[in-house]
Amino acid sequence: MKRLMTWERDLVDAMYEYRQTRFSSRRVRKRVVFKHGECNVVQGNVAKRRRRYLQDIFTTLVDAQWRWTLLVFAASFVISWAFFGFIWWTIAFAHNDLEYIKLRNTQPELIVNMTHTVCVTEVSSMMTAFLYSVETQTTIGYGNRFVTEECPEAIFTMCIQCITGVFIQAFMVGIVFAKLSRPKKRAQTLLFSRNAVICHRDGSPCLMFRVGDMRKSHIIEAHVRAQIIRKKVTKEGEVLPFYQQELHVGADGGEDRLMFIWPTTIVHKIDRSSPLYMLSASDMLKERFEVVVMLEGVIESTGMTTQARSSYLPSEVLWGHRFVNVVSFRKETGEYEVDYTLFNNTYDVDTPLCSAKQLDELKLEYTKTAKSVMDRTQSANMFQRFASAASVDHLDPASDESLDSGRLHIRSHSIPNGVLASELEPLNNNKHGACFTMGGLTITTTAPSIPNLSSINERTSSGNSINSSNYSNNNSLSTLPLSPSSASTASGATIVPSAPGSNVRSKQSNPRRLSIKQDQLPIDSMC
Repeated sequence: MKRLMTWERDLVDAMYEYRQTRFSSRRVRKRVVFKHGECNVVQGNVAKRRRRYLQDIFTTLVDAQWRWTLLVFAASFVISWAFFGFIWWTIAFAHNDLEYIKLRNTQPELIVNMTHTVCVTEVSSMMTAFLYSVETQTTIGYGNRFVTEECPEAIFTMCIQCITGVFIQAFMVGIVFAKLSRPKKRAQTLLFSRNAVICHRDGSPCLMFRVGDMRKSHIIEAHVRAQIIRKKVTKEGEVLPFYQQELHVGADGGEDRLMFIWPTTIVHKIDRSSPLYMLSASDMLKERFEVVVMLEGVIESTGMTTQARSSYLPSEVLWGHRFVNVVSFRKETGEYEVDYTLFNNTYDVDTPLCSAKQLDELKLEYTKTAKSVMDRTQSANMFQRFASAASVDHLDPASDESLDSGRLHIRSHSIPNGVLASELEPLNNNKHGACFTMGGLTITTTAPSIPNLSSINERTSSGNSINSSNYSNNNSLSTLPLSPSSASTASGATIVPSAPGSNVRSKQSNPRRLSIKQDQLPIDSMC
């Protein structure tokens, strides 16, 4: 007995755990819109709900299930037949037709001398009155029962029943026709892919899903929409559990209008305005949202508007996948063939797992780094361009600029700060001279002491100059003694090309004074 009780307890616990697990899974996978398009919304506690539904009985019957529609269809005719049957029986009873027909059938000798005319022939009971009501409303007319001119009320009742019968028949036939030709049924042949995918297209991450139409009759003016439903907390602390936000989607060309002749991939570009901009692959598994997609258009055969819906949960979004092509050309028939067995198929592609925001930040950082490297390269080549531009062979002897003094003046902001701070640092630390390479040139210092080069920009702007007395024959500077304006020969430096094997020959001539202004330097040589 104890074993039996233990077994029953275990069975109950197992059933409870199963129900709890199933309920929990449903709670985790709860949807606003099911995959087949039905909305998971039930209205409750609506005031005067029945009265409001009966006021719009046509829409109520169209939206009702088929069993209720057929029940109402049959009940409407049966009730109308029974109602008018009762009226015909009442007319026969009031006109003593029932007693006269009964005596005629049972005691015919009693009515030999009677001159009585009935309103409706052969209506002797409730059943016969019901049969006559059916014959009248359906215009069958077997010939045994008919109305005579004896009772005007019978003629009026017959007219009212005929009008009522036509009205009920038209009403119910209209409901059945509307139910059969609903655009909702046309939406059953509009397909959405089982999963959505995220991959890169034209360098940008995109959320994509596929739509298709099984029928040969096309959807006219087809356009697609998408919304994301998720929880949001406003700045004031208000919790919006079902906040709807529009997703800008379009076909391959970017427009939401489709030429819907074959399956089309709908694309949502994940940019700064996208709600998915900050979601990475790992965040996609933790987030709770639902992407509801809608396809609307006009049915070509009926001219009515239809709408097909579906939804995607985060677990149904495949990161790093792309849809397989389903359209191919058949040379045998000269037609394009759509293979719907590949409609839901995807394949893996290389896709970064970071979010679109992180990817944009990495691109921006890479762009800044590349620009910085390019600026350093241009700064390193500045002295070569400057030496070429300041060659003696290209100077005009008659120019006042070239004969003004024997020094070459360079403005402070034409020298890169980064180069002077890092590459000229050996000049500050070596009192007996130093040799270093900068911008493809080898610079050798000969002065015993050099002023602090960390502030060389300020010094050059206050009057520092570079003495030049010798020039090479190949249009490049060979020796440049550096000295402040207050001391003519306090220090010096020899600049030679860094390329090995270069022969430097000095040209003995009268020293020329050269002054190059900032606006005469090449534009690309400035920092």
